[in-house]
Amino acid sequence: MKLKSLLLIGMLFLIVGCANDNVNKVENEDVLSKEWGEIESSAKGTEVNLFMWGGDEGINQYIDEWATPRLQEEYNITLNRQPMNTEEFMQKLLTEKKAGKNKGTIDVIWINGANFKNAKNGDLLFGSFTNKLPNFNEYIGSTNQNAKFDQGTKIEGLEAPWGNVQFVFNYNSSKIDSPPKTLDELKQWIIDHPGKFTYPNVSDFTGNTFVKHLLVAGAGGNTDVLAKEVDEDLLKKSEAYIWEYLSDIRASLWRSGETYPESLTKLDTLYSQGEVWMTMGFNSARAESLVANGTFPESTKSFILEQPGSISNTHYLSIPFNSPNPEGAMTVINFLESPEAQIAKMDPDMWGEGTVLNFDKLSEDNQKKIKSLDRGESVLSPEILNQYKLPDLDTGYTEWINNEWANRVIEK
Repeated sequence: MKLKSLLLIGMLFLIVGCANDNVNKVENEDVLSKEWGEIESSAKGTEVNLFMWGGDEGINQYIDEWATPRLQEEYNITLNRQPMNTEEFMQKLLTEKKAGKNKGTIDVIWINGANFKNAKNGDLLFGSFTNKLPNFNEYIGSTNQNAKFDQGTKIEGLEAPWGNVQFVFNYNSSKIDSPPKTLDELKQWIIDHPGKFTYPNVSDFTGNTFVKHLLVAGAGGNTDVLAKEVDEDLLKKSEAYIWEYLSDIRASLWRSGETYPESLTKLDTLYSQGEVWMTMGFNSARAESLVANGTFPESTKSFILEQPGSISNTHYLSIPFNSPNPEGAMTVINFLESPEAQIAKMDPDMWGEGTVLNFDKLSEDNQKKIKSLDRGESVLSPEILNQYKLPDLDTGYTEWINNEWANRVIEK
């Protein structure tokens, strides 16, 4: 999200009114007091509007071609996927909150990190609903770390875990024999191959996470501290490394660093057209579907940096304060947390990301299904991913990178 958008949302949070809060709270408490069977019954025959980022074709395919028809068949629910950038539907909810609009048009939102923190602080969410979901209770549970904190923010039942992803680089193996293993090697590769690498603007979460890896390296890999509240001393220790690194590679970037792709979708397009030889993303298996549909070259493979490692991330589904169909929203989220839906989501022909379910709580049959999945040649082994896995950082670091990058990189 651009700095201008961040400032606008920040100002809106300050002026959001609360005149109709009591009305919402009473209605929400009434829904949450229902038994699950009554909630599920009320959802039948309804429409549920899911607002989510739409920049990944594999993700869109999973929702449109797998989840939607099954929800229709099993629950008679019509799921409408509404592709919209997160900052856009966040601003929509903020505006509706300010205007006292108690019945909106959004039932489910895909959020995490700073967006969840802002939504929680702005009282934009429906309420603590996860303990009503049978699949959450059976396969995840409120004591699960992913159900307790979202990048340092207490969840308190306001959002349900949906998936785990890990940051990887994708590269064209017909042009690159041996990919870099460390940040220093990556820097040298960029300098040796001018114009063949870039990263998205840090307003995009992929670009922001690329810079987070520099923050981890500058902090000496101290992720235990970085995963908690923002540590100003660590920022001071790390910032010289971050900005020197980005300055050193800038002239060797695509278009000499004069412009940056505005999104991961734009970077993927540059990669698919051969303008750059690497792309990146928060999904270790996402390249498989893009190779299969001809978007990425067949020679695409993946790598992670052994130093400093690979940042992981959990993302969530939540319900807005003014959802017109909270019963339908909860039914959809419960279904998307089912073993059937989670295992299908692991298939690289669709999405290919990791499950949020506790493997040990799954049936023997479902455990076998996961073990037998062929995730494809471009997907790194679970052993490698786990060996270099890093926790995500507190959302304050995301905001700091957004602000500082705009001042130190764009305005230079």
